[in-house]
Amino acid sequence: MNPPLVHQPRVSRRPAVPEARPLPMSRAEMTARGWEGVDIVFVSGDAYVDHPSFAMAILARALESAGFRVGMLCQPDWRSADPWRTFGPPRLCFAISAGNMDSMINHYTANRKVRNDDAYSPGGRIGLRPDRATLPYCQRAREAYPGVPVIAGGVEASLRRLAHYDYWSDTVRGSIVLDAKADLHGFLIKILPASATPQTCWGSQRSLRALPENSSR
Repeated sequence: MNPPLVHQPRVSRRPAVPEARPLPMSRAEMTARGWEGVDIVFVSGDAYVDHPSFAMAILARALESAGFRVGMLCQPDWRSADPWRTFGPPRLCFAISAGNMDSMINHYTANRKVRNDDAYSPGGRIGLRPDRATLPYCQRAREAYPGVPVIAGGVEASLRRLAHYDYWSDTVRGSIVLDAKADLHGFLIKILPASATPQTCWGSQRSLRALPENSSR
């Protein structure tokens, strides 16, 4: 008589993956990693949430895994350029997004009434990002370090990359690429080549302009 079959739980042979530390959000956190500077500073209108539902988190982690040093500047005070100097001048660029939503939709209802909360801010607080956040974010990056390339991306910039009707002002506005004075506008996902490394990207602004998904001024 055969013995009864006993289910044996499957034991994973995959090595344990160490928990990743949050990316640095201050100069102290940057120096704690032993870094003197960063390659890329991500500027976002959202709070820093290290989760794949946030595009900035995905892009930052993908770049980190490729060897880039990435700093996160989330919901900075746009009234001054000082927050943009937190990490010093980034070696490659500022990568700027208004956040997961268009900042105007984030701020106002369809009736142009101010919303009572912000789902992408701590505690639902409002007022932590400006209207049309891509514009002041790019301008402050330019003010902080005039020689550093500025890349605008995200939903807000992508939907406004061409001349468009602006519901909030009831006017036709020009391309956000010109208004923001960004060096490069990346829409869709491909901003850097898949084979990019910190070494090959040094001084690669010209090659980035050649990618079909990008537009530049």
